[in-house]
Amino acid sequence: MPRNKLLVTGGAGFIGANFVHYWTRNYRRDRVVVLDALTYAGNPASLEPLQSLPAFRFVHGDIRDATLVRALLRDERINTIVHFAAESHVDRSIHSPDAFIHTNVLGTCNLLQAAREAWEADREATDFRFHHVSTDEVYGTLSRDDPAFVETSPYDPSSPYAASKAASDHFVRAYRRTYGLPVSISNCSNNYGPYHFPEKLIPLMIVNALSGAKLPVYGDGSNVRDWLFVEDHCRAIDRILRQGTVGETYNIGGGAEISNLDLVRNLCRLLDEAIGASRALQGTYPDCPAARGSSCADLITFVADRPGHDWRYAMDAAKLRNATGFQPDENLVSGLRKTVQWYLANEGWWRPLLDARYAKWVRQNYPDAGRT
Repeated sequence: MPRNKLLVTGGAGFIGANFVHYWTRNYRRDRVVVLDALTYAGNPASLEPLQSLPAFRFVHGDIRDATLVRALLRDERINTIVHFAAESHVDRSIHSPDAFIHTNVLGTCNLLQAAREAWEADREATDFRFHHVSTDEVYGTLSRDDPAFVETSPYDPSSPYAASKAASDHFVRAYRRTYGLPVSISNCSNNYGPYHFPEKLIPLMIVNALSGAKLPVYGDGSNVRDWLFVEDHCRAIDRILRQGTVGETYNIGGGAEISNLDLVRNLCRLLDEAIGASRALQGTYPDCPAARGSSCADLITFVADRPGHDWRYAMDAAKLRNATGFQPDENLVSGLRKTVQWYLANEGWWRPLLDARYAKWVRQNYPDAGRT
């Protein structure tokens, strides 16, 4: 089989970095080029173990830079684009929506146009693909008894982030219908796992608990999410690229709905278990309640709900399962345990992220989340 040549945008971010690790581990003959602007959530340390691989290349650049993108597609003879690059934090989109419009909408349009030009220059290539990674948030919110989202569910975004991703989805479909560009789209539920920037719920709860800081939960914690372990997401995209149909959209879900409060309580139990059983960890994290025989759940605090906070997401992934046979390998308990263990073993990755800028952001967005 000829070696594939992938451009992975946003490959230094959370899901992108996990995808690059997954792909280089499973397809060693493939060329993988990462393009990342290294904004606040892009961390080159996430890709450090790959720098010595001859088939790997990292490019520091912006998807809005048309000249750079065109040159990469041409010089690297890219035949597969996996587009993760996005501003993705809902709270940030509420406070600063402009960046989400520029990156998620304009950046995607720039990438689509460059991909169209590269594809049209070599129409004989039958293996070209532009895969766009999107989110369940484009569909809006569900009530308790609503059926899960399917691929034909109407779009009803609640936040500027969700609206920007919805717009980018529409542009991808438009390039398929107008120009025939070989595209596919996946909309996934909430991801978790290694290399997750510690502003998102799960890593924030872990690093706060380890330092004895409060665990801020929005509202009463009843909001429900469907959680997907990040490596399962990577496997699903692999299936779509190899077995999915060009022009189709596939939902990717973890089949693991849980309220935010129950999720945090599960994390606390896993941390209590891990810290309580290890004198070494107790010495490393002396401010963690579990190091003193208490529970991390004592740190849970409820904070004012955010505007436009969707109550429930749930994904019906039957279309993907029927088309490719994909099923998640991890359930919520096994995935959370792996995630906690990764953060305990990789303080050298996440500790440098807790700098003055991040601390300022936490103070601004979680004013009640001080030390106990």
